[in-house]
Amino acid sequence: MDVVGLERIEAAAELLGPVIRRTPVVASRVLSERTGHEVWLKCENLQRTGSFKPRGAYNRIANLPLDVRAGGVVAASAGNHAQGVAWAASSLGIESTVFMPVGASLPKLAATKAYGARVRQVGDTVDEALDAAVEFAQRTGATLIHPFDHPDIVAGQATVGLEILAQLPRVGTVVVPTGGGGLLAGIAVALHHLAPDVRVLGVQAAAAAAWPDSLAAGRPVRAASMSTMADGIAVGLPGAVPFRHVAEHVPTMLTVGEDALSRALLLCLERAKLIVEPAGAAAVAALMSCGPEELGLRGPVCAILSGGNIDPLLLTRLIGHGLSSAGRYLAVQVTISDRPGRLSGLLGVVGKTGASVVDVAHSRIGAWLALDEVEVSLTLETRGPEHRDDVLATLADAGYVVRVQD
Repeated sequence: MDVVGLERIEAAAELLGPVIRRTPVVASRVLSERTGHEVWLKCENLQRTGSFKPRGAYNRIANLPLDVRAGGVVAASAGNHAQGVAWAASSLGIESTVFMPVGASLPKLAATKAYGARVRQVGDTVDEALDAAVEFAQRTGATLIHPFDHPDIVAGQATVGLEILAQLPRVGTVVVPTGGGGLLAGIAVALHHLAPDVRVLGVQAAAAAAWPDSLAAGRPVRAASMSTMADGIAVGLPGAVPFRHVAEHVPTMLTVGEDALSRALLLCLERAKLIVEPAGAAAVAALMSCGPEELGLRGPVCAILSGGNIDPLLLTRLIGHGLSSAGRYLAVQVTISDRPGRLSGLLGVVGKTGASVVDVAHSRIGAWLALDEVEVSLTLETRGPEHRDDVLATLADAGYVVRVQD
């Protein structure tokens, strides 16, 4: 197996320099105050195609021999890698075919086509799409461009690490969203050679975390579950090439829950004015939800926002989820007597708490309701966890039995 070294990373940086954006780093006051460390965000969500993926894809495809390029390239992805391969292949004048699951989001599907790829939708999962891509490569001679398991992919992603060192020479900790491991491996290797004292943390979604068990076992181990909103890092099995480098250079892997991911996405949107997908917000989620001892931060911190490709419909739902988990959005059901004035009485109690009523609905249909009862569903805007608890306590004190909705 090829080992990715500094020479290979620097060659990738020279190759990518004319075509890849040097994405900005922006300070985050709210995260700095929360962690007690200076925190900066590396905005790969502003990269070409909306994620870091074109770095590795372009480096991999550009290093193909001319006779191999003639056969075209093929990839499988539900989104970011698909767009990266499509853009890179088109930029280099090479035909590309991308297999995507049938359920892939329409914006990502349209973007992949717009970047010049022939898109074929196969199966319900990326694994099924990958099987189809492998068969296509064997049948046609096209080269399979793996999303993370190749030295040229790792070297391309490592250029993020070089940029961080140039932009934040004093950086002490780098926090990296992690799926298959290409980005984490590349950054870890680059920093190992150029700034070995920098602490590197990988972050996975707890509901799709293959790396903790893999590192404990000393080999890639398939994740037991794969159910997370962070589809961009929901990879069932780490790649062999990234694993070798991560196991050598990254001792710490963190996991974050779904609530933390949605709160991190909301913070990026509200405070940094940056649209980030759930996977791209994983590093921010770790800084928000993990304790000081677990993080072990030192020096200025750089959290990588790895991608910003998100379906607007999903973004709408995630904003609501983030508001709810942050204690700023409260949905409740209350059963009251079906008599004049009882609904206004309930709303009067809510009004005294200072909560803002977003929506009200009431229903007389329900097997659990007596003939003289109605169920009222309230959606309230609150000012945070303490205010949310105050609203619930005030309703309880007023004699209402409240059922909180997820």
